[in-house]
Amino acid sequence: MLHSVDMEPLDILAVGDIVTEPFIRLSDAEVYEKNECQMIGMRFGDKIPYESATPVPAVGNASNAAVAAARLGLSSALRAYIGADAQGKECMDRLAQEGVLTEYMVTEGDKQTNHHFVLWYGNERTILVKHEAYAYDVPTLKEQPKWMYLSSLADNSLPYHHALADLLSQYPDIKLAFQPGTFQMELGTDALKEIYARTDFFVVNVEEAERILKTPAHEDRKPEDIKALIQGLAALGPKVICITDGTNGAYAYDGSRYLRVPMYPDTRGPFERTGAGDAFASTIVSALALGEPLEKALLWGPINSMAVVQEVGAQKGLLTREELLSYLEKAPASYVIADF
Repeated sequence: MLHSVDMEPLDILAVGDIVTEPFIRLSDAEVYEKNECQMIGMRFGDKIPYESATPVPAVGNASNAAVAAARLGLSSALRAYIGADAQGKECMDRLAQEGVLTEYMVTEGDKQTNHHFVLWYGNERTILVKHEAYAYDVPTLKEQPKWMYLSSLADNSLPYHHALADLLSQYPDIKLAFQPGTFQMELGTDALKEIYARTDFFVVNVEEAERILKTPAHEDRKPEDIKALIQGLAALGPKVICITDGTNGAYAYDGSRYLRVPMYPDTRGPFERTGAGDAFASTIVSALALGEPLEKALLWGPINSMAVVQEVGAQKGLLTREELLSYLEKAPASYVIADF
């Protein structure tokens, strides 16, 4: 069944799952190494005290992108699924408060709204995830958006991706941003080849790029390693590739130039890191939707990432356009785009 929606023209239509995430701040835990991976440990079969629990509704990669765009003054909407429960209502209320259009939202009365749990220790987090198996279908577009922003969906969503690719084939002027989530990476590049080939802006972190391309992880990555990852992703079809690399900043390729943007300098350490990647990616797409060139859009992204990690959750710290441009105006001379 297709859903028909009457809306104002959109800058960004975000597509992906929405979720409520309580942040449980831990103090009685430890981090240790096992099989070259960092693990979090707590006493088994015991009562573990925690410092606080902060409910954070209406998050998830796509929802975060829609809120980031709305904060920056763009017209944004979200296509996501919720259950007919208290969490679903809370998500809808939060989206409305943020100015995100909700006409594309779908309620499935026999399902629950996605509910994850975030174990927050130090300034990092481990997220316990469970995606409901919604009956995904595509909307009928009455007014085409400038951009579709596609991100994390459940592992039953492969037919939905094919349907979205078919929808986009009917609207060649819609630009597609793709920020793949865990299950989309697990589906593999062949299963999503139509999406990759249709993508205008593709963004992942460096570890995700290695996972997608099935290449060995590098501890000490050199510029040629980043370029090899970029070329591997570009061969899949996206027109612009962007790879984030933590404190090393981020790298982009537009088909001719390899560009690097540093982190925005901030003397404060991160308070809580959730949403930094979403803020970076969606802010760049928002800038592109506003008509900014790629080099300027790349300078916008790290500013919103810097702001988000000073607050709990992926949305509270997102900036308005006025706030972001103020940071950009005050940026030191070292905060520039460079070739690499």
